[in-house]
Amino acid sequence: MLSRVGESVFWMARYIERAENVARFVDADFNLTLDLGEELGDQWAPLVYTTGDQEPFFKRFGQATRDNVLRFLAFDAENPNSILPCLARARENARTAREIISSDMWEELNRFYLLVREAVAGGGKSDHDFFAQIKRTSHLLIGTTDATMSHGEAWHFARMGRLLERADKTSRIVDVKYFILLPRASDVGTTLDVVQWSALLRSASALEMYRRSHGRIVPAKVVDFLLLDREFPRSVRYCVGGAEDSLHAISGTPDGMFGNRAEQELGRLRSELDFTSIDDVITTGLHEFIDDVQTRLNRTGEAVYKTFFTADSAGTTTSFQEQLQ
Repeated sequence: MLSRVGESVFWMARYIERAENVARFVDADFNLTLDLGEELGDQWAPLVYTTGDQEPFFKRFGQATRDNVLRFLAFDAENPNSILPCLARARENARTAREIISSDMWEELNRFYLLVREAVAGGGKSDHDFFAQIKRTSHLLIGTTDATMSHGEAWHFARMGRLLERADKTSRIVDVKYFILLPRASDVGTTLDVVQWSALLRSASALEMYRRSHGRIVPAKVVDFLLLDREFPRSVRYCVGGAEDSLHAISGTPDGMFGNRAEQELGRLRSELDFTSIDDVITTGLHEFIDDVQTRLNRTGEAVYKTFFTADSAGTTTSFQEQLQ
């Protein structure tokens, strides 16, 4: 398969996942607002920190009001990580790989993109229903991909891109919750604390599965579930494992071995997550642990780019860092 096609489906899947995760973050805030109202305080600024785009946001908008944040995260053409530009780039990558993806995938992605374009044309209205629809449409597209695309190399590139993006975003929202949403130690263990951790689980569609595994809300167990659980499909550990499985399926390298730098990076990270406990994470420091995971996910993505996507690009392929922004 041409590296051009592999790169296109890899980034198509990453951009779709990125758009869905932005919708998840915002939808969780809407739920918090309904549950807590004024008691919640400033809930909009942390959303910008979750995406990592706080510097350009505050430079342009100054204050993190509801309208400013929603516009920036949903429709802002100057923010490459907002929902509309992500879907535009996903659609363009899908167009490049049109001979590989199914017609059903192409049609669903076009509907997804037009859904957001119509919202912009309607004045950029963004409410709970809009962001919930973004999540549902993304799930429909992922299901269509799995049901209508042959599970060969191209499918594995898409799966790997989606899971690397998901692992990064899950780690980010845990990090932001721990250090920004609840800055006062006096709030730990209060109703406010439980409601916010529940909202965090909802943002990852994890609340019901968490309660099945652990029962009541305990912050350390929530972190353990979202970072290290081996069965929940949005946990960092699960995503890293799935991405590594797809990477080996593409390269043909036997499990437990590596034949390129991407496999080496991802294999090391998966192994360390396998043998890390929540006590180890807390001892290291949650922020420091997550920061290291994110750095290594970025290194893995760059290694995938250098291993698979530069062979026939003749200098025309967009750099990994440009795509990542």
